[in-house]
Amino acid sequence: MSALFQPFTLRDVTIPNRVWMPPMCQYSAEPEGPSAGVPGEWHFAHYAARAVGGTGLIIVEATGVSPEGRISPRDLGLWNDTQVEAFRRITRFLRDQGTVPAVQLAHAGRKASTDRPWKGGAPVGPDAHGWQPVAPSALAFDARHPVPTELTTDRIREIVGQFADAARRALAAGFEIVEIHGAHGYLIHEFLSPHSNHRTDAYGGSYENRTRFALEVVDAVREVWPDDKPLFFRVSATDWLDEGGWTPDDTVRLARDLQAHGVDLLDVSTGGNASRVRIPTGPGYQVPFAARVKAETTLPVAAVGLITDAEQAEKILANGEADAVLLGRELLRSPSWAQAAARELDGEVRMPDQYGWNM
Repeated sequence: MSALFQPFTLRDVTIPNRVWMPPMCQYSAEPEGPSAGVPGEWHFAHYAARAVGGTGLIIVEATGVSPEGRISPRDLGLWNDTQVEAFRRITRFLRDQGTVPAVQLAHAGRKASTDRPWKGGAPVGPDAHGWQPVAPSALAFDARHPVPTELTTDRIREIVGQFADAARRALAAGFEIVEIHGAHGYLIHEFLSPHSNHRTDAYGGSYENRTRFALEVVDAVREVWPDDKPLFFRVSATDWLDEGGWTPDDTVRLARDLQAHGVDLLDVSTGGNASRVRIPTGPGYQVPFAARVKAETTLPVAAVGLITDAEQAEKILANGEADAVLLGRELLRSPSWAQAAARELDGEVRMPDQYGWNM
């Protein structure tokens, strides 16, 4: 059988194939009021289409653990029970299609309170439903972003608790896997990288101190997340800086630490923490970072980054560079990519009865 269409089991959860959908923000929730952060009709249709198309695992977009943790006022959240109830409709449908539902829990840190990208993505203030961002250090992301408020140790502990509370709600909402967002220049990544973390207390300076917050979040989530369900962590393997940033060596070291703290898979991306860096994009440009973690640790990994065709995805798995592939933009373009790839590779993928009988 094609490697792409072999099942993959982590703890007691079996994912039917290795075609996975990464978190991709839709910026389509209401910004305020009782519907703030609540998934709506757009979210249902968006995720349902990829499940019907045969995607094995769908990771719901970055979901704020608090209102202030959202990237934009239009992001989803898991800080109240209204959101939990709305998510249940989505997770129920995904499971009915044989797709494993997952959710990424996130805090945007200094990159919070921004407009939707098709509106320019600039920071927004209270007049546009915005708020004051927070960060490990009072360092703005770039010239157009405001200087964030430096977090006190008490506020750090509070945010750790918010991740745990959101994980409890994710379980109640029917998700089978939780992913902690430690990438793309958001709060956890900001603590990890010396580029954005200039603290001199127990959360800054040495590698051990800069990773403390990430591991505290993992421990808090793992404590409330059932032992039979997997926990993922998304990392930016490099800041793409020549010096003074997070590096691939750091990522390999962190992978070992994360595994020791109960993480079951590393979702390997790159960048997002430093503005105006040159990133050499191209087909599969981030795969080597996942491959290095897989080669140098025993932690399973998923690869992402301009993976677009079935043969390319198959080779990544067959060559042992990753355990699964995450297709972002390609799944936006082709919701039934998995079914098309199965035909091309002579693999097997679930087809809804409503379609399969007529194929």
